[in-house]
Amino acid sequence: MHTEHHSHSHQHSHAPNYGRAFAVGIILNSIFIGVEAVYGFLSHSLALIADAGHNLGDVLGLFLAWGATALGRRAATERHSYGLQRASVLAALANAVLLLVAVGAIILEAVQRLETPSPIAADTVIWVAVAGIVINAGTAMMFMSGRKSDLNIRGAFLHMAADALVSAGVVAGAAVILFTGWQWVDPALSLILALTIIYSSWRLLWDSLNLALDAVPEGIDAAAVRAYLLGLPAVTDVHHLHIWGLSTTQAALTVHLVLTDDSRSNALLHQINHDLHDRFGIGHATIQFESAGEAACHSEQCY
Repeated sequence: MHTEHHSHSHQHSHAPNYGRAFAVGIILNSIFIGVEAVYGFLSHSLALIADAGHNLGDVLGLFLAWGATALGRRAATERHSYGLQRASVLAALANAVLLLVAVGAIILEAVQRLETPSPIAADTVIWVAVAGIVINAGTAMMFMSGRKSDLNIRGAFLHMAADALVSAGVVAGAAVILFTGWQWVDPALSLILALTIIYSSWRLLWDSLNLALDAVPEGIDAAAVRAYLLGLPAVTDVHHLHIWGLSTTQAALTVHLVLTDDSRSNALLHQINHDLHDRFGIGHATIQFESAGEAACHSEQCY
């Protein structure tokens, strides 16, 4: 007779609440978009207009990230047994796509302007872009603490940091134009900054896409987890080991452990759950015990 022993460990990390950071970032950037767009048209600066367009995408990205964070805090239901934590993965993926789409528009316009450069009011551009640096860098700083532990927050941070970088480039380009009169510098600099943003955003796209496809989250070594489980004195085999991200901060695991007949105990379950959480950052574990004679299959056949 096949017997099973399941353990479900659902340990939730108490992540910082970035609600205020999202609200401040959205309000400040929304105001700045209007100012930047108006002065961009008045000064004929593509770099300034491009930055305003990129800022608009960032505000949408902040809304997405904020909404996903709020959804992730909602309690689980019978239909959504893990809650809506997965929304943070979808938001990170959407933010990565938004960044790349916005950059594509900047590149297209920059190439067109390189062919037919137009004069800009460099002094006006400098002052508006300096304001952009302050607003975007300040907003990015509010998300800095969570950029390594939460992919969704990293998306918000990258949006704001990219805008601060673009604004800094706009200032540098306008200063060059002011002293040299080289109007081609404005679109050329926009092109360089766009390529820089693509480089910094590509990792966000790759990581969020992997999470959406249930890949093992970054920072968790599946081979090390398997080795740990096989190294337990009571365990003779490991199969059906699956590790995936429930959200941009929460990881889950399911596994079948083949044990010696007399080794099943709550103490062993507690030890495994504790070690998975503390050593590998896996807070949601479902463990099934099997005896050697009852095991449905072997590790080399089941994954």
